[in-house]
Amino acid sequence: MRTETVAVVIVTLNRAELLTRMLDGLAAQTRRPDAIIVVDNASTDHTREVLDARTDLPLHVTTTERNVGGAGGFHIGMRAAYDGGWDRIWLVDDDVVPDPDCLAVMMGTDEACLMVVRDDLEGHLVEKAALRFDLTNPLAIRPKTASVDSTYATRADLPERVEVENVAFEGFMVRREVVTTVGFPDPEFFIFYDDVDFAIRARRAGFHIWALRDARLVRQLDFNQQHDLAGWKGFYMFRNLFVVHFRYGENVLVRLKPFLIALVVVLLSPVRGGRGEAANVIRAIRSARGMRRLSGSAAPPR
Repeated sequence: MRTETVAVVIVTLNRAELLTRMLDGLAAQTRRPDAIIVVDNASTDHTREVLDARTDLPLHVTTTERNVGGAGGFHIGMRAAYDGGWDRIWLVDDDVVPDPDCLAVMMGTDEACLMVVRDDLEGHLVEKAALRFDLTNPLAIRPKTASVDSTYATRADLPERVEVENVAFEGFMVRREVVTTVGFPDPEFFIFYDDVDFAIRARRAGFHIWALRDARLVRQLDFNQQHDLAGWKGFYMFRNLFVVHFRYGENVLVRLKPFLIALVVVLLSPVRGGRGEAANVIRAIRSARGMRRLSGSAAPPR
């Protein structure tokens, strides 16, 4: 059998020190990547100098003219990897470090969609990939009803592989056949839920997603998914959650759930986030209605 090739895609923005650790981790892999595609989201720190110095790695660097968000960066990177003809594409963030055998474990697994299992710096399991992402129950305010780390206390408790229903673009690997079938990450998300959207499309196309116990990434920062819903990130959290429901809700009640969430947020805003949160959720519902369909740039290649 022909040995498969793999391109790593990294999206980075003004985190040169973290990026250095990630690149060191890739340089230490027992199975070296064939290409490393770095999408620099218009960084203003010394990211360029870090990349220019890494002559030990097969880097292909794209610097955007403006910050296109994680979603835009992974769209650019996956498209470049696909157009480059690589057999597999491994999406990673700039704030993780893989164990030396991480890529070898993934490349040795004969599946189309794979997810690493992440730890924090203290060795605690922090893998948030959903075992169940419920888009059938309108009463499930949060569709992620079970995750890897809420189900298994430690890595030792995990079976060798666990099927998951969503992923993070922080260690997710696909074969090119998946991209051929379902397309690319949707850049219109900017941040948040672009990975969920892609995973749903892959599963609906018949692909299974497996989290591998022995493929380990270590997050270099605290895993904090609590964002200020009255701030700019709050808008994207609301809007993109609503988009996922509009696009993939499996019944009319689930597709109407964003309107109920928006109403509740507005009613509770005086005792929660105030005017900022209410304004965000109103803008979010309006914007999400215009994103009911996958953007054309994310469609499967022709």
